[in-house]
Amino acid sequence: MLNEINLAATDLNLLVLFEAVFVERHVGRAARRLNLTPSAVSHGLGRLRRLLSDPLFLRTPKGVVATSRAAELAGPISEILGGARSVVASAQPFDSKTSKRRFTIGAPDGVSAVILTPLVAELARLALGVDLGVRQLLPTEGGPAPERAWQSALSDLEARALDVAVLPLGRVPARFSARSLYNEDFAIAMRAGHPFAGDPGLERFCNTQHLVVSLGGDAYGFVDEALAKRGRSRRVALTVPSFMLAMAVLAETDLIGALPRRFIAAQASRFGIVAREAPVPLPRFRLHAIASRAALMDAGVTWLVDAIARAAPEAAKEPRGLRSPRRRSRR
Repeated sequence: MLNEINLAATDLNLLVLFEAVFVERHVGRAARRLNLTPSAVSHGLGRLRRLLSDPLFLRTPKGVVATSRAAELAGPISEILGGARSVVASAQPFDSKTSKRRFTIGAPDGVSAVILTPLVAELARLALGVDLGVRQLLPTEGGPAPERAWQSALSDLEARALDVAVLPLGRVPARFSARSLYNEDFAIAMRAGHPFAGDPGLERFCNTQHLVVSLGGDAYGFVDEALAKRGRSRRVALTVPSFMLAMAVLAETDLIGALPRRFIAAQASRFGIVAREAPVPLPRFRLHAIASRAALMDAGVTWLVDAIARAAPEAAKEPRGLRSPRRRSRR
């Protein structure tokens, strides 16, 4: 069995010193950043070199240059220190005006593109020191139930790899809380001048080549299920892993694709995209900001959920230029 590393015998402040030297690329500047003397930093680097069995930083006339090993270590060390700072910060009273916290949000990019601009604007006004990281989330292919499709996101929330996830998932296990945000549905996006824009019927829809957003490359989705109920099918000529990439591809090809309506409205003018209603009924859903109940004991995470809710579009307000489909009679 491998021997465990004895962290009790290791000065973890050396990781802080490593980060400062790596960022500053200069022993003197790193010393000023850490309120230490240059000799103290040099002594610490000597201990780090022995600990990690690598020179780490090589002297040059203008400072120091990181070795390849130091470059490899920079990311993991930054993550370790970021997690430690988050733990310490979460134990302190949270004040958005003075906080230097960094939060991580997970969402499909079709959602991020809708809420991030107003959220960043709010941070610029009320929380200048707060930083955000955004992770792209898409459902697990083949997950028959919504809870199964988004299980990996829920696991990341529980592990605190994510602070908040924005998902089309209202029913969550009791250990999570879901804050309702806004309604969304899908429209068919295509380049301006596309033949389908002038003849958005079922026959042309089935005879046109389609694009599907799928993280794992699975080409079968809810549009295919809707077509199958009518005994029809389509050709999916391309799958891509994000909605933003889908928008860029649609703008330059004759493909069409079902994308979130509010996302289309937010990006259509930038890409020269137009939208039409699908000739078959597509699902409507409601987006929620989800966090673990344990995480919500942290005032910072509670503030973040509130900020996301304020950034979300009003549920009653339809995207400009795109009308929601009329509800069809069930007769």
